[in-house]
Amino acid sequence: MDTRLARAGSWLTAAVLTHLVITFVHGAAHRGAGVGLSRAAALFVLLVIEVGPVVGLVLSRYRPMAGGWTVAASMTGALVFGVVNHFVLSGPDHVGAVSAEWRPLFAASAALLFVSELAGIAAGWRHATRALEMGS
Repeated sequence: MDTRLARAGSWLTAAVLTHLVITFVHGAAHRGAGVGLSRAAALFVLLVIEVGPVVGLVLSRYRPMAGGWTVAASMTGALVFGVVNHFVLSGPDHVGAVSAEWRPLFAASAALLFVSELAGIAAGWRHATRALEMGS
C-alpha cells in the first residue's frame, strides 16, 4: 500500500472512531436531558451518523475509494442533520432548549460532533482521492 494512502487511512480511522465516541457521549446527553428523537430521526442517527461512517471505514480496507466516499457522504449527512437540529431549528434538540443541567454537555458534544464531522468529510475525501490517484 502506498504510504500516502496508508497515512490517509490512519486519518480516516481516527476521524471515524473519534466521531463514534462523541456520538455516544452526545446520546448520553440526549437521554440525560430527556431529549427524544422521532422514529425517523432516530433511524437517520443510527444508519447515517453511527453506522455509515463505520461501514465506510471497513469498506475502505477493501475498496479504498468507495470507503472514503462513503465516510465523506455519511459525515456530510451527519453534519447537515446536526447543524439544522442543534443550531438552526427551534425545538427540543436545539442546544438552547436543553435543560440547564445538561446544556453544557449537550452543547459541547454537539459542537464536537460538528468538528468531527468536518474532519470525517476531509479524511474521507482525502482517502478517496488518494485511492483514485493510485487507481485503487
